Amino acid sequence: MGTTGFITHRGKRIFFIDFSDCNADEILSRIESSRSIIQSQPEHSVLTLTYVRNARFDRRVSQRLKEYSRDNKPFVKAAAIVGLSGMMEIILHAVVMFTRRKFSIFEDLEEAKDWLAES
Repeated sequence: MGTTGFITHRGKRIFFIDFSDCNADEILSRIESSRSIIQSQPEHSVLTLTYVRNARFDRRVSQRLKEYSRDNKPFVKAAAIVGLSGMMEIILHAVVMFTRRKFSIFEDLEEAKDWLAES
């Protein structure tokens, strides 16, 4: 499990949200800390990369992700997600329906970073 914060890739600043291998309580904590950072940035400026491989979600996380994504929408320019599987795909679909946000899905972190750097 890595850290959550800004990284630089090909000269672009990307906010990396690492939920990999996290349990529900850890995810909820990272959502809260990420929210304030994202919302402190100028509108339509943040490139986000969310890594969810082996994350363990529950109903609380699903609801909180909907609210988090909705509230961050004005600040996010482009969003990539890596590591989706099973239940996480269902939760993402619910988030998209609730927020009307667009997320690009990737299998590989480097591919997602490259895409964000071009956004």
